[in-house]
Amino acid sequence: MAIVSAPFGKEYCDEWVKQAKEYDQSKMGVKGLLDSGVTTIPSIFTHPSEDLNDLKPSSRNLEIPIIDLSMMINDRLKIAHQIKESFSSWGFFQVINHGIPIQVIEETIKAFKCFHEEPMIKDRYVWDEKVSYYSNFNIFKSKAVNWKDSLRVLTSPNPPEKETIPNVCRKELMAWDEYMKSLCETLMELMCEGLGVSSNRLKELSCLQMRKLLCHSYPYCPQPDLTMGLPTHTDRGLLTLLLQNEVSGLQVKYDDEWVEVKPIPGAIIVNVGDLLQSVEHRVLANPYKEPRISVAVIFNPGKCDESDYYGPLPELLSQENPGLYRNFTIPEILGHEQTDNCVKIIVDLCKISGQGIEEIAN
Repeated sequence: MAIVSAPFGKEYCDEWVKQAKEYDQSKMGVKGLLDSGVTTIPSIFTHPSEDLNDLKPSSRNLEIPIIDLSMMINDRLKIAHQIKESFSSWGFFQVINHGIPIQVIEETIKAFKCFHEEPMIKDRYVWDEKVSYYSNFNIFKSKAVNWKDSLRVLTSPNPPEKETIPNVCRKELMAWDEYMKSLCETLMELMCEGLGVSSNRLKELSCLQMRKLLCHSYPYCPQPDLTMGLPTHTDRGLLTLLLQNEVSGLQVKYDDEWVEVKPIPGAIIVNVGDLLQSVEHRVLANPYKEPRISVAVIFNPGKCDESDYYGPLPELLSQENPGLYRNFTIPEILGHEQTDNCVKIIVDLCKISGQGIEEIAN
């Protein structure tokens, strides 16, 4: 039998590649598999043992920070400091009282759930680079197929034609993208204020310009100990803003332990991506009958030419406080699948807080 060399040193046989390709092209998704009556997961979904050895969260009573944005009215500087400290220590936090009506949140989750639970196979839609549907973004660069279904829409700077977005969630998707843009602008301003630089500094660097929206559905899994919703990863971006329903599953790596991110009704989860620092997280396969729904909007700088350099902000540097990382372009970063930590920085958050990237990421 011919052997196909795959990424990460794993070898896949022709049969695995054939089955994965057939599944990916069918657009039936995990939901379609369940609707067809499967009671065990197909072998292409079985993840390697190193991904499955330690699925339980920490026994310590740990929780990611919760930040109440309504307190900005009374003490904006305090909230800016909380955000800086949360990013420096955890890389994750949840925001509450952010101003988005709970009715909007409920309607958004409902619309995306309706899309993922449509009874028909998703091959009736026309998918392209701007609007796509998959379980793994690049299935042949993965260790195994993930037990999830994803709708991906590149919303900015060049959005798709409205008609190419599934009608069942089109209105809610476009509205949610605008809500997240507004919230992210506020958070970036607070980040800058916490660092002691101009509140518009990240906006000036075009950090609000490039956005993609990912709506994941994690259906019930009959064998959750054999697969993953999303294996351990970091987000390739600047900031991610995530909405999730009441079904848990997201875990964050902290002090070499996995900490469950407990759902808070109406809260938005915020985490830094590789352009700030690397924060490992994962999503377990869903053992519950109710699907886990999450909606992520990932922000990246819009200036991505070879002449657009990013690095530690000059106004934060001095002889006593030199930059730890050299300047890089976005194409240079994106050209490295397995990049080391020295390229994962725009703002020297960890330096300012007295911690190095390595202390948080490892």
